[in-house]
Amino acid sequence: MSKGLLDGIVVLDLTRVLAGPYCAALMADMGATVYKIEQPGKGDDSRQMGPFQNGESAYFINCNRGKLGCTLNLKSAEGKQLFFEMVKKADVLLESFRPGTMEKLGLSYDTLKEVNPGLIYGSISGFGHTGPYSKRAGYDIIGQAMGGLMSTTGWEDTPPTRTGTPMGDVLGGLSLAIGVLAALNNKQRTGEGEKVDVSLVDSVVSAMMNINMIYFTEGRIPRRIGNRYESTYPYDSFKAKDGDAIIGAGNDKLFALLCKEMGKEELVLDERFNTVTKRVANHKAIKELVEAWSVNYTVNELSDILNKAGIPASPINTIDRVAADPHIAGARNMFPVLEHPVAGKVKITNNQLKFTNKKADPSASSPLLGEHNEEIFCSFLGHTKEEFETFIEIGAI
Repeated sequence: MSKGLLDGIVVLDLTRVLAGPYCAALMADMGATVYKIEQPGKGDDSRQMGPFQNGESAYFINCNRGKLGCTLNLKSAEGKQLFFEMVKKADVLLESFRPGTMEKLGLSYDTLKEVNPGLIYGSISGFGHTGPYSKRAGYDIIGQAMGGLMSTTGWEDTPPTRTGTPMGDVLGGLSLAIGVLAALNNKQRTGEGEKVDVSLVDSVVSAMMNINMIYFTEGRIPRRIGNRYESTYPYDSFKAKDGDAIIGAGNDKLFALLCKEMGKEELVLDERFNTVTKRVANHKAIKELVEAWSVNYTVNELSDILNKAGIPASPINTIDRVAADPHIAGARNMFPVLEHPVAGKVKITNNQLKFTNKKADPSASSPLLGEHNEEIFCSFLGHTKEEFETFIEIGAI
């Protein structure tokens, strides 16, 4: 089997729950050897989070596929010494503790770079390692709220809304992966290590894009506008026979094509609609005109008609439709099945990265708590079986 793009890269994963484990899972998918380090007897908090299959957390399985698992007591002198041994042999360390925790453990970046000067130290936290909020705890919903995402999610007459998926964590995990890979590239050129400091809040703020620019250029605070887009129109959801469909006619050419399909080609020259700016200003009138046409078709019919004409359109899929889609689930293989030693066959969400010459699909399921202890401490670190048994007796692992 062809080795992955990150073959030979060793990652120590101290992260928990979603953002950090997601980053490490992507790296494992791409061929890195990832050692999932967990607290003895307890493990990652997400092991207790549903949904469950045969008593095993599918949440944990999805975010920790392809990793080798060990337990390590970082509060014990012996456990800390074993950790230093791992750091010496690692390329990357990922941690998601509240800023200050690693320092209290004596495992700060400044300490660890003395052990391994080329170490890439990737940290993800709610607010980052600098600034007045750095010591605050942060979760996905805090990132979405503080970063502004919730204020623009929902409808004019509804309260601010968290996105239906933990987007703050996902954006944070992706940001950490990008930062770590950039630091690895620099290390290969210079031999220098680096600390990558990623904040959930910063990651959300960065993703706000044109919302930020509206405020900075116009002085206007964007509010909740449902599925409509601030910068172009028609780019919204529209009523169909059996639900709502998305139409994204985001420029003059696409608007003209939509008008042709609707049999309303005269709208292209209408003084209310003949520029993008005018269409945004007169979006209510356009929506009425489009929906007078779209309600005659089902969401699937609308999608087929418009896509054939070259106009971006889509049903608003529930997850059952996504999971059965021949493109997403079939050709793009976004829901592979892994074999877990307890849960059995588990369908997970695949890596979204597709390469021409290398695979980036998950290679194995997640580890049981401490499943690879002996392999890691004996084969990877070179300790004897007797030493390994002693580590267990004294509570180091």
